[in-house]
Amino acid sequence: MAEPQTSVDVSTKLARVAKLAREAPDMAFRSLAHHIDIDWLREAYRRTRKDGALGVDGQTADEYAMHLEDNLRSLLDRAKSGTYRAPPVRRVYIPKGTGNERRPLGIPTFEDKILQRAVAMMLEAVYEEDFLECSYGFRPGRSAHMALFALWHRSMVTAGGWVLEIDIRKFFDRLAHGKLREALRRRVHDGVLLRLIDKWLNAGVLEAGSVSYPHTGTPQGGVISPILANIFLHEVLDVWFDHVVKPRLAGEAVLIRYADDAVFLFANETDARRVLDVLPKRFGKYDLELHPDKTRLVDFRRPDRIAPGGARTGPGTFDLLGFTCSWGKARSGKWVVKQRTAKDRFRRALKRVADWCREHRHDDVRSQQQALGQKLHGHYAYFARTGNSDAVARFFHATKVTWHKWLNRRSQQATLIWSRMMRLLVQHPLPAPRILRPVLPRAASP
Repeated sequence: MAEPQTSVDVSTKLARVAKLAREAPDMAFRSLAHHIDIDWLREAYRRTRKDGALGVDGQTADEYAMHLEDNLRSLLDRAKSGTYRAPPVRRVYIPKGTGNERRPLGIPTFEDKILQRAVAMMLEAVYEEDFLECSYGFRPGRSAHMALFALWHRSMVTAGGWVLEIDIRKFFDRLAHGKLREALRRRVHDGVLLRLIDKWLNAGVLEAGSVSYPHTGTPQGGVISPILANIFLHEVLDVWFDHVVKPRLAGEAVLIRYADDAVFLFANETDARRVLDVLPKRFGKYDLELHPDKTRLVDFRRPDRIAPGGARTGPGTFDLLGFTCSWGKARSGKWVVKQRTAKDRFRRALKRVADWCREHRHDDVRSQQQALGQKLHGHYAYFARTGNSDAVARFFHATKVTWHKWLNRRSQQATLIWSRMMRLLVQHPLPAPRILRPVLPRAASP
């Protein structure tokens, strides 16, 4: 199908802004909001997810679309005139995967999502020309699998080294508004955009029927939050490490960052320890704090490269983006970096399957099969990569066992013995696992 004319016009504007940002890397843009017109908002609406959770006003995407043109024109007028008021975000909590910890998410209204998407598109056009190669999170054409491949490839080429795994404690909750504004103003001086961003930063949070107004943080779950986080960490971490730290190191080093998840790979242990010592001071300068238990230095040297009589210090494994990275032998007998499903991710995914089976155990078996098939396909899409076939196969088997358990509890008496379950799986099969992602990943969709 041909791309809508609106998309073509907006793409032309985005390309023009990106070209100017590329040609003038030190220039601060003073006039960007004039590009945001009704066509721009239509494109932002098209890119906004329609099936997301509802905000504080309870308005659905279908309800908003009933008077789409009028709603978009009203939104544009309010945004340009400065009369737009950012509504509070609705706070919900999801399991974090570590013990009983839960991660807070802020859910904006649907109209707020459209306007945030419009501003995020503009910021993306400017900052994509500035962001470094080490950044992979929430960027067009980049993905978590590309970050994992970059780490895999670098480790294979250098035979490993020392990995510094860092964890920024409650990054989205502690992001300092003043420091973020300073980072933004280095490239964006447009008053309309800055006022809108300020309104989102200062918007209240609705929780348990009352609205609070935090002085720090940006709601994790908001459309604008990922680009703001990338802008902030680009200055705090990426540029600092690339321009200030690396020239002072004795050996090679690389940073791989996906949003607020980051690892460093060092060829030299002394370099790794020097950076570990200075990182808390660097983050403290921006009112951030490293988690003392989750920030650690890992000896990730290839086993056959450890000097005779030497010993590995530490477990030799670390987690990144849901995978546990470790050295192991391939079928050919060569040492390779293996990336397997992390234990906490495996448990979390299986718990979601179990919770769903418990809640829907009385549904029609056919509909259960279709829903579980979709969940398995989603799991395979992320975790079914080269070297992880065993973990994916275990998840497939555990899903069948879990389904059997809850089908058996549809009545007071357990009558579905395993042989009958096997016959049921022949009639209503679940998708078997297969490797969907080779070692070399494809680029993410823009």
